[in-house]
Amino acid sequence: MWFILTINSVTLGGLLFLLSAGFSLIFGLMRIPNLTHGSFFMLGGYLGVTLIRFGLNFWIAAILTALIMAAIGVTVERLLLRPLGGNAMQQVLLTLGLSFIIADLSLMIWTGDPVRVPTPPGLEGTASLFALQFPLYRLAVVGIAVIIAVGLWLMIERTRLGAMIRAGVDDAPMARVVGIRVSALFSVVFALGAALAGFAGLMAGPYLSIYPGLDSEMLPLALIVVILGGTNSLLGALVGSFIIGFLFNFGQVLFPNLAYVILFLPMLVILMFRPQGLFGRLT
Repeated sequence: MWFILTINSVTLGGLLFLLSAGFSLIFGLMRIPNLTHGSFFMLGGYLGVTLIRFGLNFWIAAILTALIMAAIGVTVERLLLRPLGGNAMQQVLLTLGLSFIIADLSLMIWTGDPVRVPTPPGLEGTASLFALQFPLYRLAVVGIAVIIAVGLWLMIERTRLGAMIRAGVDDAPMARVVGIRVSALFSVVFALGAALAGFAGLMAGPYLSIYPGLDSEMLPLALIVVILGGTNSLLGALVGSFIIGFLFNFGQVLFPNLAYVILFLPMLVILMFRPQGLFGRLT
């Protein structure tokens, strides 16, 4: 049981990182909690499985899903969020309403039955190590999350785009003064976050299935990860994702009546004593 819980926790942590990394950047740069992020996760799963049913390979479907969700993210940011300017309350209410719209449209198109996504060929079985069986697909999910984490870190820390994003996160008004187009960064970061969320939705399919309400289940976990790790920290998103993955799975099994207490208590403690998060910086 301990081994299975550990594997499930690490897998969930990898999925949460894919979901919360973009969320953390969006929150850190745009200063709004994008409440459609969970809907992007669910919608990506539905779109991906639809592409697979059309005969596409799983990985091609995953890349196309990420691109489609990036386009949707840019559209939402430019047409809906940007006209509201810096009014955070209106943006929060808009993204909340949009999440309800996406949920209803998904229910109308894909019905209320859970959709099982087939495991990619070659990853159906298990690998043996020290007399233990490791599910190949769950190991692949963790490996992909680590690769994307390294790629995002290199982008943020080693590229000109990353330097501009960091400048926008640290001090958006000063970034505008030195000639950085912060509005264009908003679009890039929003598209990246939506793409990662959609990609994570399809990756979660063989593990969690895709079903109505998945968005409302994943969004609170992403919020906790961002608060726990820090709203502008990629490392915080990575560490927080695995912490929440373990707390969620072990809490539900060991203390089912206190599962949500165990899950939300660290968030409350962080908000009280370190509101910027474990790895975040005060701005």
